[in-house]
Amino acid sequence: MASLDSVSIAIFLGAVLVMAGILSSLLALRFGAPLLLVFLLIGMLAGDAGPGQLSFDDVRTTYLVGSVALALILFDGGLRTRFQSIRTVLAPSMVLATVGVLVTALVAAPAAKYALDLNWTEALLVGAVVASTDAAAVFLLVHTQGLRLRPRVGATLEAESGTNDPFAIFLTLMLVEFISLGESSPAHVVLELAREGVLGAVLGVIGGRLVVVALNRMALPQGLHAPFVTTAALVIFGVAQISHASGFLAVYLAGIIIGNRPTRAHNSVVTFLDAATWLAQIVMFVLLGLLASPQRLLDSVGPSVVVALVLMLVARPLAVLLCLMPFRFNWREKVFIAWTGLRGAVAIFLASIPMLVGLSKAYLYFDVAFVVVVISLLLQGWTLAPAARWLHVALPRVDRGPRRVELDLPGQLEQQLVGYPVRPKSLYFRRGLLPSWSKPTLVIRDERILSPVEADPVAAGDYLYLLAPPEKAEALDRFFVDMAPSSAPDPHLLGDFMVSGEHTLGELAEIYGVSAGEEQAKLTLADYFDIHLDHAPKEGAELVLDPIVLVARSISGGRVNVVGLRLPEDEEKVAPLTRRQAFRRKLADIWSSVAGV
Repeated sequence: MASLDSVSIAIFLGAVLVMAGILSSLLALRFGAPLLLVFLLIGMLAGDAGPGQLSFDDVRTTYLVGSVALALILFDGGLRTRFQSIRTVLAPSMVLATVGVLVTALVAAPAAKYALDLNWTEALLVGAVVASTDAAAVFLLVHTQGLRLRPRVGATLEAESGTNDPFAIFLTLMLVEFISLGESSPAHVVLELAREGVLGAVLGVIGGRLVVVALNRMALPQGLHAPFVTTAALVIFGVAQISHASGFLAVYLAGIIIGNRPTRAHNSVVTFLDAATWLAQIVMFVLLGLLASPQRLLDSVGPSVVVALVLMLVARPLAVLLCLMPFRFNWREKVFIAWTGLRGAVAIFLASIPMLVGLSKAYLYFDVAFVVVVISLLLQGWTLAPAARWLHVALPRVDRGPRRVELDLPGQLEQQLVGYPVRPKSLYFRRGLLPSWSKPTLVIRDERILSPVEADPVAAGDYLYLLAPPEKAEALDRFFVDMAPSSAPDPHLLGDFMVSGEHTLGELAEIYGVSAGEEQAKLTLADYFDIHLDHAPKEGAELVLDPIVLVARSISGGRVNVVGLRLPEDEEKVAPLTRRQAFRRKLADIWSSVAGV
């Protein structure tokens, strides 16, 4: 009975710790504190050196939980990644995720050698442990601080954070093997890297495709789709690891494949995984906090701070500068990407590998990684929003998106039901605008279900449900949020081929002879962009209005403010592609055909 009681007590204490982590997030969000740091502190306070007095030194369990948690986090990141959004930044992101990690480790190694009195191999191991950025830390802080990063910067950070973990794990394992066995060869390292990368990518793509086919063909009971996809992700991760491939790369690519293909119950899968990854992060950080010893941390805090400062102020900026040199990033974007190299659970997780293997000085690696993560979350985490605004890489904040309801329709994958509350200041209510690919289906008013004809005109406070393709559902949000005030276009920008977005198609038809029906003639050019674009308007967006092309030249309040007119005789000859451009396009086409996106 005593053993049963001990199990019950362990379950109780574990649940209390997780609940404390969840509730502490409310306080952290209120004061802008990095949440992951709060979870670490919860674990430390509960440990044997804190008031909790819990004795925990099970490295194997920590490694197991950390592996599962990181696999789920990476899979969730891949599932949410729109391939179109990262397609243009794949090259710089991959360079940062490989060469950038290597350069960071090499530059941080001398600081570790002289500050911690290590040999060069041990110093390189410290550099490899702390070299990779943490996707969960980066995007959790971006989200909680209400930042909207410029698309290229955000996509680069997203792709880099999601793909640099496998390379950092590979470096760490190679160095641990070298220290353990005392021998290795360049050929062996290259062969292992190729096997892990190539085999991991193949297993990820094949596994993702198989999950898509199974999800769409099997008639699973309602509610089991999300658990099926989650366990399938862990199966892909396990198969890759058993095959000595990179399970983390495999599970990230599988997430991208599944997230960019039409599947059943996509929304419930994303919602379930969001909760699962939150829980995984909390459990992992609490366990890592329990494993830390404040007494040991104090003994090595001085040299660890030196390593952390060199990492943040020298190694990461130098790696970003070298890796992004061939690409067209301005200095502000490079500085922000360098400063956003936050370290999180991955560094502490990697530092547990030497402890698991039983290397000498294993606890030193763990303590250094722990201090580096804490300093990174404190300095970089708390200054992330001011840095983004100071460097002008953050877009103006917008109101929180509308409360969108998405319902899958059994029997097909092309359309789903999307519902919104109708706000009195929304674009839809004020202008009656909806994109051409959506179709109003029903209206709920005073708890009554009405057809669009019966409900006409729709009133503020109604709930409108529309049919829309799943991949475009999010683009409907901009029609149901409060309209931002739009400023008048600069008159100096307007000329013969530049007009205000408030001019109507009818006015344009009179001058340039374009064809516009009676209904379309009443639309403004801004309305025309809203209706026919699949996404929120951006500068440079184009729409064909025979015989001219409309080009969005300026955006204000989320709508097109100034429109350029490209006349037929003004068409420029398309310059031939350079070899580099042709090669990059060919790689993108190959990936699109393999991934099915």
